[in-house]
Amino acid sequence: MNGFSKPHWGMRRMTGLVLTAGGARGAYQAGVLKRIGEIPALRDRPSPFPIVAGASAGAINGTAVAGYSARFREGTQLLAKLWGQLGARQVYRTDLLSLGRNGMRLLLDVALGPIFGAGRLQSLVDTAPLRAFLAAELPMAGISESIRNGHLYALAITATGYHSGKAFTFIQGKAGHALWTKSRRVALPVTLGVEHIYASAAIPLVFPPAPIVVAGATAYFGDGALRLVTPLSPAIRLGAERVFAIGVRNQDAADDLLRTELAADADVAEARARLRSPPLSQVCGVFMNAIFLDHLDADVDHLRRMNELVAGYQGTRQDRAQVPSRISEPMRVIEPMIVSPSEDLAMIAKSLQHRMPRAVRYLMDALGTPDAQSADLTSYLLFDAKFTQALIDIGYHDAGKRIDEIEEFLLGSEPRASAAGAAVADAG
Repeated sequence: MNGFSKPHWGMRRMTGLVLTAGGARGAYQAGVLKRIGEIPALRDRPSPFPIVAGASAGAINGTAVAGYSARFREGTQLLAKLWGQLGARQVYRTDLLSLGRNGMRLLLDVALGPIFGAGRLQSLVDTAPLRAFLAAELPMAGISESIRNGHLYALAITATGYHSGKAFTFIQGKAGHALWTKSRRVALPVTLGVEHIYASAAIPLVFPPAPIVVAGATAYFGDGALRLVTPLSPAIRLGAERVFAIGVRNQDAADDLLRTELAADADVAEARARLRSPPLSQVCGVFMNAIFLDHLDADVDHLRRMNELVAGYQGTRQDRAQVPSRISEPMRVIEPMIVSPSEDLAMIAKSLQHRMPRAVRYLMDALGTPDAQSADLTSYLLFDAKFTQALIDIGYHDAGKRIDEIEEFLLGSEPRASAAGAAVADAG
């Protein structure tokens, strides 16, 4: 089926919700969604998102939204409550015995691996509590019910295959939904289970590979953001005419760091005084950003260009009804909207890093102290109620400042014609 074709969904405009994040930063998305759920026109109404696409922590949030499609406001409130009460013990084992056991495996791999073989250590922490938490809290049964009742068209959850290196998008949706196979991406129809959500949220190196049965055999997967370089693509291929994405990166903070690295001559002395050789923790933070944050930014830029190209092509053709036969996937302008943090989440994490479990904090200290604005690694791993509640509050506030714009985007009767504000396209 053509990845860009529109599914038959009556007269309803197809709006896709795109959620991709990393670790504890996913709490920001919960805050944004909670505020959207309070829009008066959405009270006691189904979700405005018939298509939901999630990866990483966004897979958890997306599943909650999809499962509560019939009761959108209730679902967003419960999601924010879960994040606001989240602690490290619900995500991974924090006792010294479990962390010490992993440390011993690492030492054995390093010391004896060349002689007796390595591979004893699969991750830095044991995330058995996370799987139990997801099984207890996620409304998995609500997904089928929402599809059956017409409130949900499809839920797409992406995880990364550790054997093939491809992005696997597992889709549960209405019969006839789009499927695709590309060089780096595969879409499979499934009945989603906790194992898919758990795998999508498994941060590489920190969390262990997660097993999923695919085509009768067990394969191992990790964080969905690892290989999904076009995070908006699943929603678009499923037929979304509009995409609403929630980012977790403050662009001003990134721009400030760039200006420091590109300081003008007059500012060289001051800039050099602030810059130093980055410790391993800072390098790991940049690595995490490359997985979780940079893909959405690049996809937004790509969509802007593609929307302008498609709009220009359509405007120059006299017979718009005829599509050249050489175009295998007819394209269309996608109407986008992005909400991102107004504050630097890394700075907030830096101020609260003392709330990490002592053993984990000890390990983080061993990696070195990053610049305050570069404390990204901490922001991914700080599963603490005070931090997550702070992110929920920021997301709630950010959505509140733009709530009229959001309501018009989600509930407005006519599509917007402008391609200048576009946000996403499919990069192959």
